[in-house]
Amino acid sequence: MNDMKDALRSDAPPLRVLARRFLASCVGRLIIGAAGLLTGVRAVWAGTTPKAEQTLYFANHTSHGDFVLLWATLPPDLRAVTRPVAGQDYWMASKARQFVGQDVFNALMIKRDGSAGGPNPVEQMTEALNGGDSLIMFPEGTRNTGDEIMLPLKSGLFHIAKACPQVRLVPVWIENLKRVLPKGTLVPIPLACSVRYGAPIALADGEDKAAFLARARQAMLDLRPEHDRDEPVADPAPAAPGAPEGRP
Repeated sequence: MNDMKDALRSDAPPLRVLARRFLASCVGRLIIGAAGLLTGVRAVWAGTTPKAEQTLYFANHTSHGDFVLLWATLPPDLRAVTRPVAGQDYWMASKARQFVGQDVFNALMIKRDGSAGGPNPVEQMTEALNGGDSLIMFPEGTRNTGDEIMLPLKSGLFHIAKACPQVRLVPVWIENLKRVLPKGTLVPIPLACSVRYGAPIALADGEDKAAFLARARQAMLDLRPEHDRDEPVADPAPAAPGAPEGRP
C-alpha cells in the first residue's frame, strides 16, 4: 500500500503538467475558434506560401488582438513552433494572463518600458531565433492608435536581420482589426479581417539601417488591399531620441 502511495505521489507532478498542457491546448482551440467567429479572419498568402522554415513574421500593430490573429491563421504545424513577442508587463500581470501568455501562446516576454537592468529585447529575440524558434514581432514598437497608416519602424528588425541571416523575414499586413476593436470598446464590431503574408525579404550586403527599414516598411504597405491604397502614406519620421530601439 505504501509503495502504491509513493508511486502515485511520484506521478503527481507529471500528471499536473499533462493536465496543464491539455488545458492550454483546449484554450488555444477556443481562442482560434473565437477569432474566426468574431472576425471571420482569413489568411492571404501573397508572394509566399506556408513553409516549415524558421521565420520572423513582422506585422503592423493597431490592436491588442494582432498577434492572436496572426498566430491563429498559421497552419497548426507552424503555429506550434512560432512564438509571439509580447509585453511582460501585460501578460505577467495576473495568473490567468500568465497562463494564456506562457502556456497557450508560449510567448517570448519582453520589457517594453526600456528600463535599465533588464534583458535587451533584441538580444532576447536573437537568442530565441538562434535557438530554433520562429517569432511574431511588431517593428513599430507599440500599438498605432492614431490616424497614421504606420508608425516609424524601430531599429530592432534591422539588428535581428543582421544577427540572424538564416531566418526568413516575412512581412505581414493585418487588415481591419483596428475597426473590429476600436480603442476604448469592449464589444467587438463584426467585420471581416484578413492577415496578408508577403514575399520574404533579406538584408542585402552592405545595406544600411535606414534603407533596410524603408524597404521593410514598404513591403508591409504593399500588402494592403486595393481599397486601402488610396489613402496617402507619409514618409516615416525618425524615432524620438532615447526611445528604446529593441522594442518589438
